Amino acid sequence: MTDQNDNHDRDEQPAEVPGVEQDTAAVESSLPAAASGEPAPEQPRVGRATGELKTIIEALVYASPDPLTPKTLFKVLESEPREDVQASLEALREDYADRPGGLQLVEVAGGYQIVTRPELSEWVRRLFHERKTQKLSVAALETLAVIAYKQPVTAPEITEIRGVNAAGVVATLLERRLVKIAGRKQVVGRPFLYATTREFLIRFGLNDLGDLPKMEDMAEVLGFEPPSGLAEAGPSETLLPLDGDVDPDKTLDTEQH
Repeated sequence: MTDQNDNHDRDEQPAEVPGVEQDTAAVESSLPAAASGEPAPEQPRVGRATGELKTIIEALVYASPDPLTPKTLFKVLESEPREDVQASLEALREDYADRPGGLQLVEVAGGYQIVTRPELSEWVRRLFHERKTQKLSVAALETLAVIAYKQPVTAPEITEIRGVNAAGVVATLLERRLVKIAGRKQVVGRPFLYATTREFLIRFGLNDLGDLPKMEDMAEVLGFEPPSGLAEAGPSETLLPLDGDVDPDKTLDTEQH
């Protein structure tokens, strides 16, 4: 005879489900670190571009009278993660590159500017046809070219290349803030050394001296004959500081050109 209590006990036992593992270790290994009690590994933060940040950066670049440098941008937006600012700036650059329109975002003199597209220059020129601009003379353009491609360079060296005294023209370029005194050369008399400025880069739409075209191309665009001493000149490899004043009495140990 079968005991009814024994049958009842057997009915209460949980049924085995074929194919289902009951390994506790396997189950725990599939849980997230936080659920298993272990600290989650720290993930590197990736910059996230946001629409609001892009809008703010665009307004800042447009409102800035000078090219807006990343250093200034990070300072103004110091409350925002730097990687987010950088990501939003890159996204804004891509937006301007991909969309049609009359404006473009360009990198000039180590910063960013919103400018009109070069193919529309004739229309913009018509708008300002009555505006008086101070154009550089041919002598000033030649002297500026000598300084740009030979910097740092002294006045006697400029005179030797051009074949005429350059003192008066250099003074004009200093007044226009296109060149600066970069120091003194370690030779007899310790003459001043001249170099181009950040204003020069801005005026000519260059990011740095490495963007200078070939001398012949620049002379053709500006409409003057390059001095014979510059016939073989290429862009200067000497990148002098753009920001801050240079002590004129600072001695730069440079070789005679």
